[in-house]
Amino acid sequence: MCYFMPNVTLSFSDETKKRMRRHPEIKWSSVVRSVIERKLDDFEQAERLAGKSALSEKDVAFLSFKVNRALGKHARKLLNESHG
Repeated sequence: MCYFMPNVTLSFSDETKKRMRRHPEIKWSSVVRSVIERKLDDFEQAERLAGKSALSEKDVAFLSFKVNRALGKHARKLLNESHG
């Protein structure tokens, strides 16, 4: 069975593209896909939690900050693993 995945085009600054080219061993599409999937999982979990509780906007903003920080750490971990 053959599955086709849709393509998504991303824009990066020239500097970012240069930096990415310095690491041809990294499969950048895999890195981006993993980060997006993780972000979606986190967001869906937050939606489930929000449906069960009465979060304030301040609570949501704090959770968003925590999720984004965790995603940054996760992305750095993925990058380090792809080098090893």
